[in-house]
Amino acid sequence: MKFLRYGPLGAERPGVLDAQGRIRDLSGVIDDLTGAALENLPAIDPDSLPLAAGDPRLGVPVAGVGKMVCIGLNYSDHAAEAGMPIPDEPIVFMKATSALIGPNDDVVLPRGSQKGDWEVELGIVIGKRAKYVSEAEALSHVAGYTIVNDVSERHFQIERGGQWTKGKSCDTFGPVGPWIVTPDEVADPQNLALSCDVNGQRRQTGSTASMIFPVAHIISYLSHMMSLNPGDIIATGTPPGVGSGQKPPQYLKAGDVMDLAIAGLGQQRQQVRAD
Repeated sequence: MKFLRYGPLGAERPGVLDAQGRIRDLSGVIDDLTGAALENLPAIDPDSLPLAAGDPRLGVPVAGVGKMVCIGLNYSDHAAEAGMPIPDEPIVFMKATSALIGPNDDVVLPRGSQKGDWEVELGIVIGKRAKYVSEAEALSHVAGYTIVNDVSERHFQIERGGQWTKGKSCDTFGPVGPWIVTPDEVADPQNLALSCDVNGQRRQTGSTASMIFPVAHIISYLSHMMSLNPGDIIATGTPPGVGSGQKPPQYLKAGDVMDLAIAGLGQQRQQVRAD
């Protein structure tokens, strides 16, 4: 199933997509798609639910995200374009939850931004608490998968000292969605095609088959360092083709449009504007 949240910012309602791609209202079944709800997602016939009116905005498909953990340089060809060695262990950084926005909301470049960049990534949504889990049991802790645009400001990230988090956590730098696709609809999370277009031109093309550290390894690895709780989101890294890897580099500017897609998980579109 495909679970989502829809409606105005701050007043989103839980929903589910029916077989015709229409939004059905879930608010009569659950209050919201919080971590607690993700632990026991309802088995429900979408056709039994009322249709949402109009063409509503889509919000972040999880309410009250506790943390967003990101994996860096998780595709060997992306590491090569960044001029960095393939890591021996996952590179881990955090993205502030205040960066989270809906899948089609505007991305706003912060004041002083010089090198805004795009990164299409497979997102993992945790549905059951994971602590010291093995790779064999890791996938049983997944509520579903989604798309993440790990928007980055490379000048902040790389040239201003400190940790990557500074270039990753600007407001609006975390579009998530359009929905959470439950594992039963994802035959193999390590065989999903990813793409990102900027202004109608293909920039990123890849497959999760090229991950250095696969989904199960990432969940197990992180769970030995921190508890992963229902509603937490993990962004698993990006394939090559980011702006900083173009020759010459190309960075986001006001008016640009990003279109992201992952096979079976839907699409995102964001317009870029300046703060």
